[in-house]
Amino acid sequence: MLTLFYSPGACSTAAHIVLEESGEKYEPKLVDLAGGEQRTEAYLKINPQGRVPALRLDNGEPLAENTAILPYLGKRFGLWPSDPIAEAKALSLIGFFAATVHPAYAHTRRPERYCGDTSAYPAIKEQGLKSFYGYLKQIDGMLAGREWLSDRYSVVDPYALVFYSWGARSELPVGELKNYTAFRDRMLKRPAVARTVEDEKIKV
Repeated sequence: MLTLFYSPGACSTAAHIVLEESGEKYEPKLVDLAGGEQRTEAYLKINPQGRVPALRLDNGEPLAENTAILPYLGKRFGLWPSDPIAEAKALSLIGFFAATVHPAYAHTRRPERYCGDTSAYPAIKEQGLKSFYGYLKQIDGMLAGREWLSDRYSVVDPYALVFYSWGARSELPVGELKNYTAFRDRMLKRPAVARTVEDEKIKV
């Protein structure tokens, strides 16, 4: 059985939704980030980076990073493109989310990761928020005339929902992103998404 290590409202929400979509029994393990559980010796054995998500596989081995976890779950549960070009595009999008969109937001929440000068934190946060909203606009453009980010619903869609929720949490004008907001509404109509949002008590 799979075990998901997650924290409410973190990027682990994407994998949480996918596991709910699967209908397969799994074990959710809440990681207390505020309490520092991610830095304990026990958790660092699961993910040496001390972050969520992490996935314990059926054979007991750990797997970290959305760039690995989401394609694995997608292939396991039929939520991943089978066409080689579509698969490459999905990988490209996951890479964009993980390496570009997420770090922009991280600048607004964890400026200490990027600079030791506390006087620079406000500027780092301000620029991070500006960059993050610019990327949300890009995602909004990707969704123009589309129901989902790929030809059909896949693991990239729950990942995209995470960033919309972060924008709402940061009080950015995400409601002005018409395509992205319509996508959010479609996502929330999916029972697995609704269950996860309710379970994690997150604002979307």
